[in-house]
Amino acid sequence: MKNIPVVLMGCGGVGRQLLQHIVTCRSLHANQGIRLRVVGVCDSKSLVVAPDVFSMELSDNLLLEVCRVKLDSSSSLLTLNGECQVYSNPELTKKIIDIAALLGKSTGLALVDCSASSETIGVLNRVVDIGCCAVLANKKPLTCKMEDYDKLVSHPRFIRHESTVGAGLPVIATINRLLSSGDPVHRIIGSLSGTLGYVMSEVEDGKPFSQVVKSAKSLGYTEPDPRDDLSGMDVARKALILARLLGQRLNLDSIKIESLYPGEMGPGVMSVEEFLGGGVSLLDKDFQERVHKASSKGNVLRYVCVIEGSRCEVGIQELPKDSALGRLKGSDNVLEVYSRCYPEQPLVIQGAGAGNDTTATGVLADILDLQDLFP
Repeated sequence: MKNIPVVLMGCGGVGRQLLQHIVTCRSLHANQGIRLRVVGVCDSKSLVVAPDVFSMELSDNLLLEVCRVKLDSSSSLLTLNGECQVYSNPELTKKIIDIAALLGKSTGLALVDCSASSETIGVLNRVVDIGCCAVLANKKPLTCKMEDYDKLVSHPRFIRHESTVGAGLPVIATINRLLSSGDPVHRIIGSLSGTLGYVMSEVEDGKPFSQVVKSAKSLGYTEPDPRDDLSGMDVARKALILARLLGQRLNLDSIKIESLYPGEMGPGVMSVEEFLGGGVSLLDKDFQERVHKASSKGNVLRYVCVIEGSRCEVGIQELPKDSALGRLKGSDNVLEVYSRCYPEQPLVIQGAGAGNDTTATGVLADILDLQDLFP
């Protein structure tokens, strides 16, 4: 039986779903000769660790208890009871590095980042330097300054980050296969936000923009403040990850980003209640006019990222109604990849590109993809 020690950072929706997947897949993984041995779990304030990370692990019952406790985001892992040791800040980061140092040269370790923090880049770089593996669903370490990014990806065999773009869709792996086979990618265009994909396809059907935004929020498609999605920043981070994968030396502030609301409706000016109660309805007329203008030419509006040469931008574009992006409905993601082998008819990747379950499944697949690096 091959044992893969795991430390999880982040107990939000994706992190909790990952723990549940690990527990429910025990018999499947046993048949494959693999055991994912979770030796530590942390949130932003505390770390729960097995008493002996060499020979013990956190029990499945304790992992499910973590999921139950963290359903309430204000609850602390410090309240957990069981066979474990609990550490709090400022010991947290040091303890993770200590675990990596202990396991790195013997059993190995997979450090999994399912947080939404920009502060994890330091511990990720230290852990990879030690010789351990890192699996990321968190986009922020891959969109930090180039110096830190270069250090993180300097050991590509030890890094997996499929779930940072397109949740569980095989976006990163597909592009890496093309590049490593000598098939240069010269253009990528894609709808990489399930939230904005839903918004644009609903507006296309004639619904007011304000109504669609409120519906998206009630369906759980948006963040508590929908402007976090409407700003385009999440799509910009995904675009930057892809652009850097293609070799572009870009930072986040190099990307042209179109926000779907003006600055005077930003979080620093309007509360969420004010934005949803009146501000967003002032945008209805402009969106209606843009939809009609596109429709008159046989096109539709989609919020997309475009990466071509040194160009990297995200925003609304008019696209042919019969294209893969034009046919997009609901919250699916679609990515069109143009290369030497796919010059006119692109390689198209399409499917559910959002959701905790889908993303956690992608993270789990990434962990298992590293199994050959473990003794």
